[in-house]
Amino acid sequence: MTGTKEKILRTALRLFAQYGYEAVSVSAIAGELGITKGALYRHYKNKRDIFDSIVERMCRMDVGRARKYEVPEEVFEKQPQAYRNTAVGRIRAFAEAQFRFWTTDEFARDFRRMLVLEQYGNPEMAALYQKILAGGPVSYMEDLFRELMGQGALKKADPRLLAVEFYAPFYLLMSLADAAADEMEKAESAKLLTTHLEQFMERNATA
Repeated sequence: MTGTKEKILRTALRLFAQYGYEAVSVSAIAGELGITKGALYRHYKNKRDIFDSIVERMCRMDVGRARKYEVPEEVFEKQPQAYRNTAVGRIRAFAEAQFRFWTTDEFARDFRRMLVLEQYGNPEMAALYQKILAGGPVSYMEDLFRELMGQGALKKADPRLLAVEFYAPFYLLMSLADAAADEMEKAESAKLLTTHLEQFMERNATA
C-alpha cells in the first residue's frame, strides 16, 4: 500500500473512531490530510471503499494471529477439525496476544472504538460489533470449549456459560486499558488478564 493510501486509511479510521463513521465526510478526511478530494479519490472510490479496506485489513490480521497461535480461523461450521485439533495450552497464549492487539495496536484500537461508538445507530456496525467483539468471540470460545470437554482436556460444564466466564473479564479489561492514565496503569490491565487466564485454567483444565 502506498504511503498516501495508508495515510488516508489510518486518518479515516481515527476520525471514524472519534466522531463516528456517519459523521465523517470524504471532505473531512481530505481536509485532515491537507489534500484535495480528487487526490483522495485516486486511491479510494468513496468513503465506503475506505471502510471496506479497513474491515478487510482487520480480518486479514485476525486470520494471521489465529494461524500464528494455531487456533481456528473460522466459525466451527466452517472448520470443525481445527476446533478438534486445538491444544488447550494455545488458548491462553492466543487470548493474551488478542488483548495486546486490541489494546496497544493503534489501528485495532481505533477500529474497536469505532464499532463501540456506532453500534447503536448503525445496524451494519452493530452486526460487526457483535461478530468481532461480543457474541462472535463468545460463540467461538463456546465451540472450542465444547470440543475440549469432549476430548477430556477441560472439566465438564456448560460450554456457553464457561465461554462467558472466560470472555467477560477480557472485555472489561479492554475498557479499563482504554481508560488508563498511563502505560503503567495499562500494563496493570494486562497483568490482571494473565491472572484471570491462569486461574481460569486452574479451575477448568483437567491436566
